[in-house]
Amino acid sequence: MIDLRSDTVTKPTAAMRRAMREAEVGDDVYGEDPTVNRLQELAAEMLGKEDALLVTSGTQGNQVSILTHCRPGSEVILEAESHINCYEAGAAAALAGVQFCALQGERGAFSAAQAAAAVREENIHYPPTALICLENTHNRAGGAVIPLEKMEAVYRVAHERKIPLHLDGARLFNAAVASGVPARGFAACADTVQICLSKGLAAPVGSVIAGPRDWIKEARRWRKRLGGGMRQAGVIAAPGIVALQTMVERLAEDHANARYMAERLAGLPGLRLDPAAVETNIVVAELTNMTAFQFVDSLKTRGVLVTRFGPQKVRFNTHKDISRRDVARALKIIKEILIS
Repeated sequence: MIDLRSDTVTKPTAAMRRAMREAEVGDDVYGEDPTVNRLQELAAEMLGKEDALLVTSGTQGNQVSILTHCRPGSEVILEAESHINCYEAGAAAALAGVQFCALQGERGAFSAAQAAAAVREENIHYPPTALICLENTHNRAGGAVIPLEKMEAVYRVAHERKIPLHLDGARLFNAAVASGVPARGFAACADTVQICLSKGLAAPVGSVIAGPRDWIKEARRWRKRLGGGMRQAGVIAAPGIVALQTMVERLAEDHANARYMAERLAGLPGLRLDPAAVETNIVVAELTNMTAFQFVDSLKTRGVLVTRFGPQKVRFNTHKDISRRDVARALKIIKEILIS
């Protein structure tokens, strides 16, 4: 199978498996796992934050962040197509008791003016604005990089109004590699940030949230409440360290494969996409002659897996386990299906 569904399907490298096997461990709930502590220190340094915390997943990281920042009955400003709004099972409502103010952005980014207009004035009829969230790269916008200047402008609005800003940076290192802006440069535009180790960085499990030391202390309490207090978690942290130390720069290969794929898909009948919009490792295409269900099912029978992204849209996601040869083979099969 050529699996283009997501970069979450990556398998750990030999170095990661070796690190898991040899990891020095302790009880992380007591703060005694040395490998977890090293991962958290490394992530905090790379993101320019005081402290960091290992969590089980990107969703848990985002939800722990919302719970730590917000009180029940408050409101969170975010982009309408963001992962937190679309793909986290209503967790913020179910767990934190907050509501969303969802702004329609352009390629995943809402403007500073939109953010400023959305902040609630003091009025007993309104929920107080407790948090602003950004996502970089933006999944549903096709892996778009939110430009640093746009993040800076929104962060200024948040800072002026004393509202914290959380960055869902599940694919932040893709943004860094594609733009040339260091991850800590983007992270400087947020009070807290979540990064995912198990997507393009290819670790088998885990994410990290980072922010001020006192905030991380409270986030640790919320992680425990959610059942995320792990014990000898060094076996999870060890491949995460390898991921951060060795897997960041190679993301450029995934980006190149995605652009190669997009340029060739654009010339096929029955598909609509703009190759110039492909900045990282995600290609989103619109089908014009069949439904996404039909297309995905036809590809699956021929050994290619892709993700349905709407009634007429599909997503192709390159990653470390997809070679240029795999992309070429997938393109041949896609062409055969579209012209049959």
